[in-house]
Amino acid sequence: MNFFSRNKMGNFKEVASDKGSKKKKIIIIIIIVFLLVVGAIFYKTGGFLGKISTEGGIFSSIAKSLPGVENNLKGEKEGRINILLLGMRGENVPGGGTLADTIIVLSVKPLENKAAFLSIPRDLYVDNPNSGSKSKINAVYALGQQDGKNAGISGMKEVVGKIIGQEVHYAAVINFKGFTDLIDAIGGIEVTLDQPFEEAMQFNEERVCDSYTFTKPTGNFEYKYHTRKDGSKYVAATYKLCTNPNVECGGDFKLPAGTQTLNGEKALCYARSRVTSSDFQRARRQQMIIQEIKEKAVSLGTLTDFEKINAIASALGNNLKTDLELWEMKKLYELEKGMQNPEIIQKVLENSQEGLLYNPTETKETGYILLPIGDNYNSINQMFSNIFPVTTTTATGENK
Repeated sequence: MNFFSRNKMGNFKEVASDKGSKKKKIIIIIIIVFLLVVGAIFYKTGGFLGKISTEGGIFSSIAKSLPGVENNLKGEKEGRINILLLGMRGENVPGGGTLADTIIVLSVKPLENKAAFLSIPRDLYVDNPNSGSKSKINAVYALGQQDGKNAGISGMKEVVGKIIGQEVHYAAVINFKGFTDLIDAIGGIEVTLDQPFEEAMQFNEERVCDSYTFTKPTGNFEYKYHTRKDGSKYVAATYKLCTNPNVECGGDFKLPAGTQTLNGEKALCYARSRVTSSDFQRARRQQMIIQEIKEKAVSLGTLTDFEKINAIASALGNNLKTDLELWEMKKLYELEKGMQNPEIIQKVLENSQEGLLYNPTETKETGYILLPIGDNYNSINQMFSNIFPVTTTTATGENK
């Protein structure tokens, strides 16, 4: 009896020990799986960050996310954050892949719920820090990336900072593929046109023949003239003109009037169109498209759709470069998310009668260029400083 009880008790203790051992194993497995998942997330995040960010890393971003660690964005304490947005064909893409076709300064005042867009034309003639000489502003990034250098973003921030008279805190560069993939990832963007839109010239226009893109001769020529001391001109160079045999945007790009959803390809064609209208009108369309992308990307339906978020990350990861660290991206997103129906101001630097640029009559070998009124940036500095309207408070406490 006693022996049986001892055996029974012994067996009972052994079973309990087995159960405890199994529980420990399950807990250990759960911990290992958790660590693997977290590790995979950090690895993927770090890989994503490594693709798009030129600054910092995953561990510095984690450190900035710890409680008690100051994590203010540049310009946040001053109440105004300036971000440079650049758009181009893309590295290793023929036809001037790293020439900046789109140059926009986004200035945000989170506490005042205001944001402003300022478009800078690519033909603005500037001092290029990446060449030590003058060039069109669209060449600053391209020259900064030549020969394995990585001075495109820093050079553009330096030049644009002088133009606007303020520090450019951050910059982001997106290529054409990233633009189209991003729009496709969010399901397209909606635009409303009061009248039909057509660009019949640009995507089949003549350019100086090259070995990559413009290879179909038209029989026409472009002439470069020099001026003698006596004022007479002579032909200094003659260039054959060609078209692109791989016609972009169907050659004659059209959109009907009314509300419609554009996929990435059509949105890119719409954003690039300029010959039939103007470079300045194109800049206004680009600002509108950026707002449409932002509205769609931060909408509740998109943010709660994991597949769309993953597609967006994939599109940006391969085709976006920025000097924002991961924690700064997160903080900027949080600030923007807190801005409800912000007041949006849109400006384009142009050479109209009221504009702040002019086209000099004597362009010599530079071709078509634009210069600031007064040949300095004082007027542009003042305009950008005062780009946000002053908010006044009435006796009832209402803002106007």
